[in-house]
Amino acid sequence: MALVAPVENGKVVETESQNSLKNTSKTNGSNMDKDAFLQLLVAQMKYQDPLEPTSNTEFISQYAQFSQVEQMQNMAGSMDLSRASALVGQEVYIKTTTSAGETKYVQGKVDYVVYENGKAYLSIDESLYSLDDLDSVVDKEYQAAYDKAYAFTVRLNKLPVAAGLDMTDAKEVDELQKMYDEMSEYEKTFVTEENEKKLKEYVEKLQELRDKAEEEKDTAEEPEAEGSGTSENV
Repeated sequence: MALVAPVENGKVVETESQNSLKNTSKTNGSNMDKDAFLQLLVAQMKYQDPLEPTSNTEFISQYAQFSQVEQMQNMAGSMDLSRASALVGQEVYIKTTTSAGETKYVQGKVDYVVYENGKAYLSIDESLYSLDDLDSVVDKEYQAAYDKAYAFTVRLNKLPVAAGLDMTDAKEVDELQKMYDEMSEYEKTFVTEENEKKLKEYVEKLQELRDKAEEEKDTAEEPEAEGSGTSENV
């Protein structure tokens, strides 16, 4: 599993993917496989006290215990692979920890799964992450609704307070009103009551500004009409 690290200011910077794989490698390093166990068993037999040798029954018992543990590990690995495979195509959040102890989240769709050395890895945007770092799985409809409400909130918060609104903000308020109106009832549940109230205040303030502008326009046209009528009488 090749790793390529970016370099910034002459220093190697570890990515979230590399941190995830490195932490998994540390965990894997503490696991003993069958070959290692057999080597220890042979060494134990080779260097045992000839006057008080370990009985064959004890050796068989040790090997049986190890075989049990190995079977449990294999079963856990199979369950991890099955669990990881079920995530293909799903939107997930991966929680990783940098070497500095900082927590970071990676969001994306699982494209495929890699199974290596008894561990399952999720591929997101061509980067691999350990299944152990999976934080949450998100429904696509939920994520789309959340993203839409988030974009709506960001744009809404860029507007001035309702009292400071003017006609230069009219286009943005109209677009936000349209954006909200086109949301499904489910999507609207992601918009806070406070933001709904704020939008309503903007729409009402904009309507006041438009009414005022219309009145001023009518007032400016009235003298013109009167002047025109006077010249006809003359």
